[in-house]
Amino acid sequence: MEHCEVLSKKVIEFKPPVYEQRYYFVKNLVNQHGHKKIADLGFGDATLLWMLKYHRCVQYLVGVDIAAKPFEWGGGRLSPGVGSYIIPRELDLTITLYRGSAVQKDSRLCGFDLITCIELIEHLDSEDLAKFPEVVFGYFSPGMVVISTPNSEFNPLFPASTFRDPDHRFEWNRKQFQMWALDVAKLYHYSVEFSGVGDPPAGAEHVGYCTQIGVFQKNSTKPTELSISEPEEHVYEVVYTTSYPSLQQSKYFRFTLSIEAVKAIDLMKSRFLRGPRRKEGDRVVPLGSCTPQHGLTEAQRAEIEQSPKPYSVGEKFYVPLERLLAYPKVNRLVAGSTEKLRTVLAEGLRLNGDQTAVQVELVDYHTQRLFDEHLVSPALES
Repeated sequence: MEHCEVLSKKVIEFKPPVYEQRYYFVKNLVNQHGHKKIADLGFGDATLLWMLKYHRCVQYLVGVDIAAKPFEWGGGRLSPGVGSYIIPRELDLTITLYRGSAVQKDSRLCGFDLITCIELIEHLDSEDLAKFPEVVFGYFSPGMVVISTPNSEFNPLFPASTFRDPDHRFEWNRKQFQMWALDVAKLYHYSVEFSGVGDPPAGAEHVGYCTQIGVFQKNSTKPTELSISEPEEHVYEVVYTTSYPSLQQSKYFRFTLSIEAVKAIDLMKSRFLRGPRRKEGDRVVPLGSCTPQHGLTEAQRAEIEQSPKPYSVGEKFYVPLERLLAYPKVNRLVAGSTEKLRTVLAEGLRLNGDQTAVQVELVDYHTQRLFDEHLVSPALES
């Protein structure tokens, strides 16, 4: 919890801490706009990048920091965990960290959807601050830029009303920041809206937010332009890169689809064996429902029940592909295509002779327990 003592000895409590509020501000923007390519200049401990990697829309995350060191990024929380392989993302995700300065041009950062500069500009000296707009807004030219910086009007509420960090070269009040931001926006064809995080305590509302934020949006009438005459520049040093498994990659798509199909088949088989059945020719068919009662809406269950039912022949259990296709997760994975479902499942599962149903053993390691515990319905109604 971030806090500070004011002159009255009361404590200002920020819940959550202001640094977290800054990150959540960015997260909300990403949720709202669905950004795919995001770069964080001055990424520090990479907390913001770590938070953003969980957004389904994000496909490319880049961090740039002058102090980034290769040995610090050999793995850790930016790397895919076990769960990322068990439940792959829908879209590809690549994360790359560079060592470099926010005032250096590197063509690999051109044309992003969003560039964030969280508590960055106050660390720039006057020479670098002068270069910053031309590099970020002029050269990188992202669709959106988010810049946060301390609001110096809030500083008297802290125990020492000096700069908040000894490395800060300046701290602006709201008027100074807004004048600078409006000039930059006008020069590079952006609009800008001002906000902030970290509410002041009661009675001090006049000082504004603890952190002031400018959200710059590129004007829609101004297309992204990269000068053809400018050659590509790669001045940043890669210190870390990783890619996540996703359903766009064939092996993870096949694995996920097969897992979903097997889960559905096992549930159907269990309910089939527990419930009443009857013989129809050489087949044994269920009299009751084989559809799971949990995890589905009534409409979804009804749609599954209208599809061809599973059945057994001798020691084999069959689930029609049309039945599997009625399960929402399976349907979504193959975009409703029976042919795609057949092609993928045929690589790892056994299909019946006419390729219309998956064939598995009626009694296996899991269903044997039902027999052992006398949970199998013995009656076959005629």
